[in-house]
Amino acid sequence: MSYDIYFLSRRDGQSWDEALEAMEDAAEDSEPIPARLLEAWDRIVPQARTLLGEVQLTEYEQESRDLSRSDTGIHLSLFGDEVSITVPYWHTGHDAAVVLGKVFALAAVVEKETGLTAYDPQVERPLAETPPQDAVGMMSQIAEDLRSRFGG
Repeated sequence: MSYDIYFLSRRDGQSWDEALEAMEDAAEDSEPIPARLLEAWDRIVPQARTLLGEVQLTEYEQESRDLSRSDTGIHLSLFGDEVSITVPYWHTGHDAAVVLGKVFALAAVVEKETGLTAYDPQVERPLAETPPQDAVGMMSQIAEDLRSRFGG
């Protein structure tokens, strides 16, 4: 389980649900990464390194790119024309605030470089409209619930 951020292109008059559904439909077709997103990726990676420090990069031909930081669990993925950030529900309290602060900052970089809008499906609205304290509270609550159920 993870806190997810999706990057969407929403047409005029299209609801967020419709934009999310369009992204999911497009993900079913394994297509090469569009050139505009590969170019954006090349601009995102150095900024992500500045923000997160040492990151692991994985590339699979023209179909996917991944950037991750193992100690935080932050994972930025580019698969075809789908872009997302995930972070596992490991963090609570201050740690959650620090990690989600990095996630929000990384999302701003991705938005700037891709022209896509970061969408928070946990609260069903754009990330820019998600108060950081709401995300931290949700992350903490779910992480604590998972620990109480499964240990760790």
